[in-house]
Amino acid sequence: MSLQSPSRLLELAGQSLLRKQFLTIFTLDKLPREVFPLMFMEAFSMRRLEVLKLMVQSWPFLRLPLGSLMKTPHLETLQAVLRGLDILVAQKVRPRRWKLQVLDLRDVDESFWTIWTGAKVLSCSPEGMSKRQTVEDCPTMGEHQPLKVFIDLCLKKSTLDECLSYLCGWIHYRRDLVHLCCSKVENYSMPTSSFTNLLERIYPESIQELEVWQKSSLNKTGKFAPYLSQMSNLCKLFLAFGYDRELYMSGQWQFTPDLDSPFLCLSYPQMLYIRKISNIKEHLEHLLRCLKNPLVAFTFCDAYLADRDMECLSQYPSLSQLKELRLTHILMWTTNLEPLGVLLEKVAATLKILILEDCRIQDPQLRVLLPALSCCSQLTTFYFRGNETSTNALKDLLRHTGRLSKLGLELYPAPLESLDNRGHVNWEIFAPVRAELMCTLREVRQPKRIFFGPAPCPTCGSWPSENVDFHLCS
Repeated sequence: MSLQSPSRLLELAGQSLLRKQFLTIFTLDKLPREVFPLMFMEAFSMRRLEVLKLMVQSWPFLRLPLGSLMKTPHLETLQAVLRGLDILVAQKVRPRRWKLQVLDLRDVDESFWTIWTGAKVLSCSPEGMSKRQTVEDCPTMGEHQPLKVFIDLCLKKSTLDECLSYLCGWIHYRRDLVHLCCSKVENYSMPTSSFTNLLERIYPESIQELEVWQKSSLNKTGKFAPYLSQMSNLCKLFLAFGYDRELYMSGQWQFTPDLDSPFLCLSYPQMLYIRKISNIKEHLEHLLRCLKNPLVAFTFCDAYLADRDMECLSQYPSLSQLKELRLTHILMWTTNLEPLGVLLEKVAATLKILILEDCRIQDPQLRVLLPALSCCSQLTTFYFRGNETSTNALKDLLRHTGRLSKLGLELYPAPLESLDNRGHVNWEIFAPVRAELMCTLREVRQPKRIFFGPAPCPTCGSWPSENVDFHLCS
């Protein structure tokens, strides 16, 4: 007679119970919790919806990671699980065995099912498994704390699929008992009115990253302004308005928000990304003034910054502790860059990444920045491609980086003297000029990874990357 392994015996016991038609909540309450994952997976694969509903009511773990089982959304399964939750959350006195705090519909934590349904199940004590619960997602909850339902939310269509639509409707009538949580919300296609209706159902404090792409101009999106002000844990905000993402580089767009709305009154974001705003004027000042805490990263691209806009960058505390500053595709050849120099002085002790790319900065403007740039002792990455500078100005720039010992990746343009009438690099001229620039740099420090000229290189096809130590092909 062959002996079955304990894990195999548990599996057989679970299958036997599923075959019985009289399985009840009272039967489940008497089962060891090691049986539950095995039985749940069997019931899930067999579409035993009534069993799933009962098992949810007796689930003996803090978390039910349904999303890692339900790779493809299945409405009837979701409905069965939510009906089980309905019975639980409606009870004023919760069952003694009830431990479920989180229904996780994200495609994560597959290890839960593999551990409890495989050979490792014997080596994992209940105490050890309880430590596996994610502390951030499963906080200690009192008798009347809401249940949490976690989802991923990436909206690539104008309407919700049937599962998400059903879930949102279910949440709407139970918002005091259940919180719909989503750490990252991405909206690429959903109209503003539908998006605001969806935001009403999401627990605002759960949102840490918000990314919104809208074809309409920003002043038409004020309807979801009140929801932004409730996102107290928001760390990253990405706003792109007035154009289709597939036509990302086309068109000029207007930035005309309703300044009387709380849309821009954001307290906690750490990263701010603004792109393709051609008429920002006083609105940039309004935005920076409304940011109450310092940003970690600020990106501004595909726009024009007037002198007043540049002054704003140096005046507001929200930019005083930046680690990343990215200004790209911004026309600066007529802009006074002294305020940018003031900003660099303020962030010299914290700034690690500085991108001044495709800004058409010219020699006089560059020289204004050099004293402040030389003080950025924490700088590890510096991009300066796409600017209109001479060989002498570039040499001056390289000399001012002598004390920047942490610089690990540098990108510089080909100087004006090496360009032909069409703005293309003349490689016969550029090769010796580049050698001169490298000699100038080595006089003050030894570079780590550095790239001169256009990208990709028309000679070798290489792009600037951490794999390029010195780009000196000719």
